[in-house]
Amino acid sequence: MWFAKKVTLFKKKDRETWQRIRDTLKAEGFKGVRASHYAIESLNACGCGSKLDPRNFGAGGKIDRDVYFVDVKEEDLTRAQEVLTQNGIVLSIEEDVWGRHGRV
Repeated sequence: MWFAKKVTLFKKKDRETWQRIRDTLKAEGFKGVRASHYAIESLNACGCGSKLDPRNFGAGGKIDRDVYFVDVKEEDLTRAQEVLTQNGIVLSIEEDVWGRHGRV
């Protein structure tokens, strides 16, 4: 159980879909699901000395730059895909999370 192989089911910069997937899998009783996120940028725009990012102070507030992912056990993959499709959730794995222009 602890060392079961996991497969990525969802990976994208989309917090709303990630929350829906996480909540749906929890409600359906899936065990061993890993749903987390990580920062895509290692340094802020001002450099490592400044923790304030000037891009976050615009009219829209703080910008969400995290990449969200959901991993499930390999044996639960097809069942999880079926359950999420029945609930109207479109799964996607975005390989190029930086976009076509790369890092800024």
